[in-house]
Amino acid sequence: MFIDRARIFVQSGKGGDGMSSFRHEKFVPKGGPNGGDGGQGGDVVLVADRNVNTLVDFRYRRLFKAKPGGNGQSSNKYGRDAAALEITVPLGTVVREEESDRVIADLSRDGQRAVVAKGGRGGRGNWHFRTSANRTPTFAEKGEPGEERWLKMELKVLADVGLLGYPSVGKSSILRKVSAAQPEVAAYHFTTLNPILGVVDLSEHRSFVMADIPGLIDGAAEGVGLGHDFLRHIERTKILIHVLDVSGMEGRDPLEDYEKINAELAKYSEKLIKKKQLIAANKVDLLAADREMLTRVESYMAARGQEVFPICALTGEGLEALLERVWTLVETYEEEPEENTEEVVYRAKDTTDFVISRADDGAFVITGARIENLVAMTNFDDEQSLRRFQRIWRYMELDKMLREKGIHEGDTVRIYEMEFEYQV
Repeated sequence: MFIDRARIFVQSGKGGDGMSSFRHEKFVPKGGPNGGDGGQGGDVVLVADRNVNTLVDFRYRRLFKAKPGGNGQSSNKYGRDAAALEITVPLGTVVREEESDRVIADLSRDGQRAVVAKGGRGGRGNWHFRTSANRTPTFAEKGEPGEERWLKMELKVLADVGLLGYPSVGKSSILRKVSAAQPEVAAYHFTTLNPILGVVDLSEHRSFVMADIPGLIDGAAEGVGLGHDFLRHIERTKILIHVLDVSGMEGRDPLEDYEKINAELAKYSEKLIKKKQLIAANKVDLLAADREMLTRVESYMAARGQEVFPICALTGEGLEALLERVWTLVETYEEEPEENTEEVVYRAKDTTDFVISRADDGAFVITGARIENLVAMTNFDDEQSLRRFQRIWRYMELDKMLREKGIHEGDTVRIYEMEFEYQV
């Protein structure tokens, strides 16, 4: 089953909690703090793998959670860092954050990695908080929460050559003839509903990958018919073979078909219309003595600098010359430079430190990564830890901002998973 879209939920691991402990040794009655730090939570990483062909596995599993980091121990022992959760995806997978629809990874090379949810950092042990004024801090930080988000994944087929053309012009027949692929061939439109790849082997150990991609109709750029399902898959091809039916058996004009399809390409992407196209004038065996249509197509294309190859997909006539020309173009193709790195790390968009809003029940809700992490990593059961939180609260001038929002004594303040009663 070919699946080219998927939606998954990823959650990185929480950082391990820091330890609050003190040295207890013989003849050392007042040992200092020695609580170790928590370990790093596990990242969620997408890894491109050439041996994976579809996104079908994500139909049955959509939730991916990395493990938390280990807690710190006494004697300044650090908690264990959690291993990254690696998820393999096919080459050509484009990943978007669902909420913003922003592309966060484009995995097109074997082994390429993208960290889509960064693990939380481990909380610091109490030895970090010793000062000249407080030599015995009793508190330690909790681990930082992991990140979580919904992701949308789309697969764009990676092929050297794409077969372009209206339904029933003979694209599937061409692929069956020149490769070991076996797409369905029948006398009705949209026989091919999913991209089918075939390896074309030429003499002297030469080969390239050809894709038979579902046909499109007018309005495809707006999603009509198979629309975007078709257009998305030809974005990464190097060369396009534009197949035209010059027999006229479908009652269509091949030149009108040519112009309509190129108009759809131009509407969808400027990059597509600039791709090199070779014209395969198919079904020449049905022309008999009247080759007027073929002559018309050749003259029309010659005026536009397009190469025309008369072929018959059923008998193989003309295919050798077409494939040799394709091979030459594939070999001399120069990829447009892309700014890609081996490892992509998802970073949330820059936002203000915090935002204050009102909930339906009248509570004041403070959101923002900085303040939410502070609350999540604070141990409110420890008095020293609570005082530290209050100092940071004053430093961030949250009282002032809450008053500007109209807060009164006794009102509820909600941050992360904690609820406070406001006191003047």
